[in-house]
Amino acid sequence: MTTFAILLAGDLTVTDRLKAVLSDARFIAADGGMRHAEALGVIPELWVGDFDSASQSLSEKWPDVPRQPFPPQKAVTDGEIAVSEAIAKGASSIILVGALGGERSDHALMHIFQAMSLCLEGHKVMLTSGIEDAWPLLTGEILLDVPGGSLFSVMALTRLTGLTIENARYPLTEHTLEFGSSRTLSNVAEGPVRISLQSGKAIVISRPDDFTGV
Repeated sequence: MTTFAILLAGDLTVTDRLKAVLSDARFIAADGGMRHAEALGVIPELWVGDFDSASQSLSEKWPDVPRQPFPPQKAVTDGEIAVSEAIAKGASSIILVGALGGERSDHALMHIFQAMSLCLEGHKVMLTSGIEDAWPLLTGEILLDVPGGSLFSVMALTRLTGLTIENARYPLTEHTLEFGSSRTLSNVAEGPVRISLQSGKAIVISRPDDFTGV
């Protein structure tokens, strides 16, 4: 499996856990997302975008990283361009780094929708801010390897049927969850959590270092 990490311009908290997740990944930076490379201790193999959010000092710091510039008047985001480049290079697994939180809610939501679209196309996708991790959930199951006591949520993007949550404070068995329901927010893991779904689309968000629900 070839894993590519896309460095996006959103907020990022670098942790040992995040570094372990990214240990076998290849990297592509999307415009201002290049600022995370130093904190992660990596050198991306490609830097794409219109470079409107990359400072002069950032450009001077990374003069040897190959760049693929695009005009500002483009119909897609820098992140989407970076993902397309990763897929062209053979990516089967994609990690969107700096994809959650930050000042732009529209960008964070777009990253979630993009992740769902990629999952529908057969790609394995993860989103992370370092503090929160997220995965699209379609028919099938996800195993969250999180510590007991940490928070996680299942966000329904459609009506969900056959939703099962195991090894959690609030388990469910083949439950039907209506779109917009808050029932599956802020659950608490009792160790690794298994989540399965018979039909529908959802995003699973975990906060592996957040024990406020204990």
